[in-house]
Parts: sequence; C-alpha cells; structure tokens
Amino acid sequence: MATPIVECIANYSEARRPQVVEAIMQAILTVPTVNLLDRHSDLDHNRTVLTFVGPPADVEEAAYRSIAKAAELINLDEHTGEHPRIGATDVVPFVPISGVSMPECVQIARRLGRRVGDELGIPVYLYEEAATRPERQSLENIRRGQYETLKEEIATHPERQPDFGPSRVGPAGATVIGARQPLIAFNVYLTTNDVGIARKVAKAVRQSSGGLRYVKGLGMLVEGRAQVSMNLTNYRATPVARVVELIRREAQRYGVAIHHSELVGLIPQEALVEAARWHLQLDQFEPEQVLETCLAISQQAAAERQSANAFLDALADGTPAPGGGSAAAYSGAAGAALVAMVARLTLGKKKYAEVETQMQAMLEQAETLRADLTAAIERDAAAFNAVMAAFKLPKDTPEQETARQQAVEQATLNAARVPLEVAGKAVQVIELALQAARLGNLNAISDGATGGALARAALTGAGYNVRINLTGLQNPQPGAELLDELRQLEQRAADLEAQIRLTLVERGGMPLE
Repeated sequence: MATPIVECIANYSEARRPQVVEAIMQAILTVPTVNLLDRHSDLDHNRTVLTFVGPPADVEEAAYRSIAKAAELINLDEHTGEHPRIGATDVVPFVPISGVSMPECVQIARRLGRRVGDELGIPVYLYEEAATRPERQSLENIRRGQYETLKEEIATHPERQPDFGPSRVGPAGATVIGARQPLIAFNVYLTTNDVGIARKVAKAVRQSSGGLRYVKGLGMLVEGRAQVSMNLTNYRATPVARVVELIRREAQRYGVAIHHSELVGLIPQEALVEAARWHLQLDQFEPEQVLETCLAISQQAAAERQSANAFLDALADGTPAPGGGSAAAYSGAAGAALVAMVARLTLGKKKYAEVETQMQAMLEQAETLRADLTAAIERDAAAFNAVMAAFKLPKDTPEQETARQQAVEQATLNAARVPLEVAGKAVQVIELALQAARLGNLNAISDGATGGALARAALTGAGYNVRINLTGLQNPQPGAELLDELRQLEQRAADLEAQIRLTLVERGGMPLE
C-alpha cells in the first residue's frame, strides 16, 4: 500500500534577498514531516521555486505557513523581475505522487485557497484541475497584466473576481493555487544576448502561437544571455528532446545555437529516460534496465509486502479495529490493482493498439480507485474509533446525556457512510474489471475478472458494515436513504458480475457452469 505523498512546487516573488527566501524555507520546515527537496532561485527573474513533499495534510499546512511568511516579507509594490507574477507567493500547485488521487489534490487546493483568503486576506484564484471556471485552467489567463493590472481591475472587472478572499489587492498581491500533473520547468540559453531572437524562438515553440502542444514559453534576457523559458505540461505527449531539437532548429534560422539548458526544480526520471532513449536511439530499451530503477522497484515491492503483512497482522490481532470495513477496503484496493495490471499488460502491445486510449484511461481510473480504497482502510478504522470515543463521553447531567447521544448518532452515521463510499468505489472497480475482460490483453483476462471478484467481495463486506451501523441510529430517515443507495449498488454489481462471466465464456473460452 503506497504511502500518501503530495508534492508542492511553490513559486515566490523573491530571489535577491537570501534572508527572505531562507525565512520562507524555515516556515515550511516548521512542519516536521515535510521534506524540502529543492530550491531554485533566479536573480533575473527575482523568483524562487521551492519543492517540498510529505503527507497531504502536512504539505497543505506547510504551504499555508510559507504563504503567510511571504506575505509578511515581500512587497510587490517594490518588486521587479523578468518573470510574470501577481503575488508574493505567486503560484502554489499540488501534485499527486503516491497514494493520493488528483481529486484529493483538488480538495487540498480549495481548502488552502479558502483559508488563505479568509485568514490572510489575500485574493486566491484556483487553476488547472482545481479551476472553477474553464478560462481559469490556464495560469496565463489569470496572470494577464501581472500585479499592476490586477490591482486596478480586481474590484471593477467581474472576470477578475477571486475564488476566495477580498476583491482588493494589498502589497502581497494575489495567489494562484491549484492541482496538476507533474510538469517540467525548463530553460534553454542561446548563444546571443538578443532577447528578440529568444522571443521569436519561444513563439515558434509554444502551443499558444502554433508550436508544440503542452509547451508554454517566453523569451527573456537572463544573465546577459537570451533565454527561452518554458513549462512543459505533459512531458509524455511532448518529450523534452523534441522541444530542445525544435529550439535548436529555430535558433539556427537566426545564426545562433543553444549555449546550455537548465532545470528549474525537479524532473521525473521517466522524462530523462525518454530523452536518453531518443538521443541514443535505444528502440528496445526498457526503464527497468537502469540498475537504480530495478533496485528501487525491488525495494518498493519488498516494502509493500511488509506493509501488507503488517496490515494482515493487525487484522488478526485481538483489537476491534481495523476490522471488517477496513478489510473490505483492502479487498477493493487489491481488485483495483489487478485491473491496473491488466491495463499495463495491454498498453504498448501492437495487437491491442486500437484500445490504447481506453487502456490508458482505465489505468488512471484504476490507480485513483486503488489510492482512494487504500486510504479508506484507515478511514474506516478511524470512524469506528470515533464511535467508541462518543460512547465514552460523560452523561452525568441531562445536557451531557443529550450531547453524548448527538455525538454517538453522528459518529454512527459516519461509520455507515465510510463503508458505503467503499461500496460505491468497489462497483466502479467492477465496471473497470468488465472493461479489462472485454478489451484487455487476452492472456490476463482472468486477472481482470479476479479483480472484479475481489471488488465484489469488498462490496459485500462493506454492505455488512453499512447495515450493522444503521441499526444503531435513533433517527431512521438517514439510514433509509443510505440503505436504498446500497441496494442500488448491489444490483448494479450483480449485473456487472454476470457480464464478466459471460465475457470469460465468449472471449476466454471458459466452460459454462
């Protein structure tokens, strides 16, 4: 079971005062479980990018503390720099790394945005996956005109109204918060100081002006050299090597070449492997052939086995939690893992080229469900413990007795809702298992069906826990609504299970029972 880890790549409008950057870094590090992975400061941009990771709630808290510290120390009325900006803390994206889904990162962004707006009085705009309006998915749209224009327009132009916080801008400006997939911040320096050439090359390369898809770029003068500054938002669809080669060719039109390039922050290993594959023409190369990668995979598998054994030991222990609800979530997560396996065994195979898109979507959905169901293992145990805590509340006075009854009722209702969520996600896994059986690699058809069976078991176990908790409610109305939802899920699962069996007979040649 993957440990939940979120990455935050926060951008601050300061690089020329090291003591300010250090203070912001220390604000992040006051959260003990958060690790600061990288710092990149650019004096010409007057901008610092800090990359930190950790458990979701802790990264969210560290981001808030850094925003508060930056607002205290950075005055945008006095700020100058090459890079566009609208805030002291300019951009705060959250990226799911392991055990966390994109929807969870969206919720982190929205919670943090509301808190920054309410407690710090800073206008907040949500972008990328967290955007509340289509036009705000793009950071460039939000940052149009930079701080100076936003300060004039925020109170009078409806389209500039923030998602959270006041409709006025103070010296800390506004902050853009969101959730996104990993991107690569990448700069290429040219053998000239003519910034006009860099701007022409950037125009040819970036998507918005007809260049490569998923590339955002600007031409700048940095350290006396023309620079093409870029964000590559989907390095799988548009690899780094392709971008560099196009810049090289465009620069040659003006009689210049690439001097050097640089990374801002971190880069996924997959992107570097793909660049090596491209340049060295290693057509049969697999990432597992890298020694360190092979070792990491082996170590991760061993850690996951140890984690699984620890959970099963806890399940077998003589304590009431974790119990049946957690076991149901565990079974559902295992089912989602099998569906993901079928997708990976299908992707990249010529025989299944026509279902490549469906398999990629199925893989992403299965991994999201696996993360959600894995998180539900702990959530179910926590919900049970909350019921036990409510029963232990004092009841010496009528007021205490009333408060205790209300707490028990609310905790019991929540203890039913958690396994109901597991049941809903289990049905989604069964739906994917049917798709895996119908479209996936024929050699893995039984694995997809087994994933569906494990998810069906998860639904059954979760259903038992929903029903037993509903018996403890004093008010039957909420329970009746939950029970109706559960019955619909069970009927849907029965239909899907029948379709999976039929698929195994028709496509896999399984004998009729």
